[in-house]
Amino acid sequence: MQPCDDFLACQTWRRELQTERQSLAQRYRHDGRARDYLNRHSLLIDGYIRTIWDALALEQQASLLAVGGYGRGQLFPCSDIDLLILLPAAPDALLTDTLTRFVGLLWDIGLEVGHSVRTVAECLSESQADLTVETTLLENRLLCGNPVLFTELNQATARVRDPLRFLEGKLIEQTQRHNRLFSGTSNLEPNLKDSPGGLRDLHTIIWLARAIGLGSSWDMLVQKDILTPTEARMLRISERQLEKLRIELHLQAKRREDRLIFDLQQQTALAMGYADAPQRRASEEMMQAYYKASRMVSQLSGILLPNIRALLFCPLPRVTIDIDSRFYRVNDMLGIHGNDVFEDDPGAILEAFLHMQRHPELTGMAPRTLRALWRARRHINERFRRNRHNRALFLQMFRENGLTHTLRRMNLYGVLGKYLPAFGRIIGRMQHDLFHVYTVEEHILMVVRNLRRFAVPAFNHEYPLLSRLITSFERPEVLYIAGLFHDIAKGRGGDHSQLGTVDAAEFCQTHGLSFEDRELIVWLVREHLSMSTVAQKQDIYDPETVLHFAETVGNPRRLAALYLLTVADIRGTSPKIWNGWKAKLLEDLYHATLRVLESGGEVDCQSVISERQAQARAELRLNALPEGVEMRLWQQLDTVYFLRHDVRTIAWHARVLNRLVDSPTPIVKARMSESREGIEVLVYTPDQSTLFSRICAFFGRTHYSIADARVHTTRHGYALDTFHVFIPEHHADDYRAMINFIEFELAQRLLSGETAAVTKSGRIDRHLKHFPIQPQVSLHPDDKALYYVLSIVAGDRPGLLARISQVLAEHRFGVHSAKIMTLGSRVEDSFLLSADGGSDDKSLLALESALTQALQL
Repeated sequence: MQPCDDFLACQTWRRELQTERQSLAQRYRHDGRARDYLNRHSLLIDGYIRTIWDALALEQQASLLAVGGYGRGQLFPCSDIDLLILLPAAPDALLTDTLTRFVGLLWDIGLEVGHSVRTVAECLSESQADLTVETTLLENRLLCGNPVLFTELNQATARVRDPLRFLEGKLIEQTQRHNRLFSGTSNLEPNLKDSPGGLRDLHTIIWLARAIGLGSSWDMLVQKDILTPTEARMLRISERQLEKLRIELHLQAKRREDRLIFDLQQQTALAMGYADAPQRRASEEMMQAYYKASRMVSQLSGILLPNIRALLFCPLPRVTIDIDSRFYRVNDMLGIHGNDVFEDDPGAILEAFLHMQRHPELTGMAPRTLRALWRARRHINERFRRNRHNRALFLQMFRENGLTHTLRRMNLYGVLGKYLPAFGRIIGRMQHDLFHVYTVEEHILMVVRNLRRFAVPAFNHEYPLLSRLITSFERPEVLYIAGLFHDIAKGRGGDHSQLGTVDAAEFCQTHGLSFEDRELIVWLVREHLSMSTVAQKQDIYDPETVLHFAETVGNPRRLAALYLLTVADIRGTSPKIWNGWKAKLLEDLYHATLRVLESGGEVDCQSVISERQAQARAELRLNALPEGVEMRLWQQLDTVYFLRHDVRTIAWHARVLNRLVDSPTPIVKARMSESREGIEVLVYTPDQSTLFSRICAFFGRTHYSIADARVHTTRHGYALDTFHVFIPEHHADDYRAMINFIEFELAQRLLSGETAAVTKSGRIDRHLKHFPIQPQVSLHPDDKALYYVLSIVAGDRPGLLARISQVLAEHRFGVHSAKIMTLGSRVEDSFLLSADGGSDDKSLLALESALTQALQL
C-alpha cells in the first residue's frame, strides 16, 4: 500500500468501524447481553486488525497476538487493545518500517492500541522480571501471522513458570491494590476494575487457575472441585453485573473510564433502566446493586483463593491442635471436624467467629471452613435468630477483644446482615449528604472501630481523656451496640435517629440486656447527634446552653457515653471532617456539662463570671501585666461578654487591648488557636453596620474559612469581634507569615473604609454539582425573645458566608455570634441576630426570601 492508499483506506475503515461499533452498542442496549457484546466487539476488532496486517503483506514474518483483556476475547467499548508482535529475531529496517506503519494505521482508524515488539527470548526475560508481563502472556491468542512462534512462546513460558512464585506475587499485588483503593473517594466512586470486589479480583482467580493448570473458566473450576455449581452461578451473576456497569460506563463517558464517578452515576443508572423514586435516586439503586455484586465477588474470592493456595502448599506439614470437638487449629487457621458441622448445628457459625475472636493467633479460616460457612448461611433465619444460645453467642462478641475484626469478618461473609436484617438493608447504601464518604454499613463499622480504639492501651496517646473515660466505663459493650445501631435506619425515610431506636430496643429486649443498659442504648441511638449539634451550632460558653444540654443528658454516665459515641461518629464520616477545633469544642462542652451535673443541675451566672474573671486575672499576672490593668477594658464590657467567652480568650483580649481601649483606628491581632489548627483573629474598632460583612468578604477573598465568630459591642460603641479561621489547604506560608498578613491587610481594609465585595462563585465541588442541596433557611426568636436564631443549610461554595453577611447588613440585622460548620461540601451555619431595623413579620419574611435567593446563586 502506498501512503495515498493508506489515507483512503483509513478513511473507509474508520467510518465502517465507527458505524459497526455504534450498531453493537445499540444491539447491547436492546438485549443487555454483556458477554455477547464483549465477544462481538473483540471479533469486530480482530477483523480490522487482520485486514491491515494482510494489506501490509506481513504474513508469516511475525506473529500477531492479542494479550490481556483483548486476549481473553472480552473487549469493552473504550478499552485499550493490547497487542504483542512476536518476532523470530531482531527486525531489519524494512520490517521495522512496516510494523511502524501497521501500528500507525491502527491508530488512524480509531483503535487505541498498546503494543510491544519482542522475540520469544525477550518475552521470557521480561516475564521473569515483571509479574505484570507474565500475567499478560497468560491470556494470549493468535490473531494472524506465524503460528510456530505462537506455539513456541506458550511452550517456553509454561516451562519457566513457577506457580508458587506467581501465586504469592499475585496475592501480594491484590492486597496492595485493595489497600491503595480503599479510601473515601474510592468507596463512593469505586473503580469497577480495580477496587476490592471488582473485575480484577475475578481475573486474578482465573490467572491463578491457568498458571496452576486448573483451567480457564468457572465451569472448568467446577469440574476440578475448586468451585461448587452454586458458587459458579453466583460468580457469573456478579461478573455479568460488573461487566454491564463497565460497558455502560464506557458508552456514557465516550472514553475509557473505569471509575463510577459522580458525574456519570445518574446517567449511567438511567441508561441501565434504573428509575428515580421518592426515597432514592436511580444512581443510588444502581450503586447498591454494584456493592452487592462486588461484595459477592469478595466473599467468593475469599473462599477460592485459600483453596487454590492450599493445592500448592499441600506438601507442607499439617500441624493441628484441637480447640473443641468441632474446631481445630491448622497452620494458624481455623479448621472444622467434618464438612457438616454448620449444617448439623447452625449455631456453630457464631461459635466459629467467637473462636476467631478469642484466638488472635488464628490468621483466618481454613478453606474448608470458609466454604462450609458460606454454604450454611441459609440457616440464619428467624428460628436461628430466636435461639437463646445464638443470642448469647452474638452478645458475647461485644464483651471480648477483637470485636472490630469479628464484625468485619461477619459482614464480609454475609453473616452479620443475615443475623441483623436491619443491618442487611443498609449494605451498599450510599449517603449523599456531602460529608459521609463511606456507605452506611462501612460507616457503622468505622464507628465501632473508633470506639474500640479508645479502649486499646496502644492508642491512649491519641485521645487521653476518651481513653480514660472508656476504661472506667462499666459494661462498655453498650457503647459498641449503640454504635452498631446508631445509623441502622438510614434510608427508610423519616428521622433515622427515631426509627433506629425501635431496632435497638427490640435487639436489647430479645438479647436479655438489663433495663439500665437497654435504656442507655436506646437513648444513645436517639440522641447520637445532639452533642455535636450543640457544640458546633450553639454557644457552649453560655451557661444557659450548657444547662439545657445537661437537662437533656441527665447524668454523668450518659454524658460520657454520648461524648465517646459523638467523637467516634464524627471521625467515622470522613478523614477530612475531624479536626482539633471540633475536638476542643466537644471536650469543653463535656467538662462544662459535667460540672453542671455534679453541682446538682444549677448554674449561677454571677459565680461563673467571677470565676472566669479570677482565672483570667491569674493568667494576666503570669504574663507580667500589673494588677488592675484589665479593668480599662472590662469596665466597658457587660455580663454577656464574660458569659460568651472562655478564660483564655478573655485574658488575651485584656492583654492586647488594655492600652488601646479608645483607639480611633482598627486593631487586628491574630494568634494560633489553642487546638493548633487554624488562627484566632481579634478585630477591635469603632462599630459600624457593615463591619461583619466586610470582615467576611476579606476572608472570603483570601480563601480563609471562618469556623466561628463572636461579635460583641462594648458599652462605648466599639466592636470586639473574635473569629476562628482555617487556612486554605496546601498553603505554602508558615503560621507567622499568615498571622502577619491577616493583621496588616485586614486592618488596612477596615481603615480604608472599603465596602464589602462579594466573592464570585468559583468551581462547585463535583459531589455538590451532581447531588445538590436544596437551601434551607430558618429564622425564629430565641428562648428569651431577645434575639433571632438564623439557621442555614446549603451547599458550600466560595464567598457563601460573605453573601450571607451582605444580605444581613442590607436588611439591617446585626450579628452577635456565628457558628460556621462545614461538613465536606455541606454547610450548616447558625447566627444569633438582632433586628436593628425592626422585626415585624414583613421584614423577617423579606430577610428569609433574600437569603434563600442568595444561597441559590
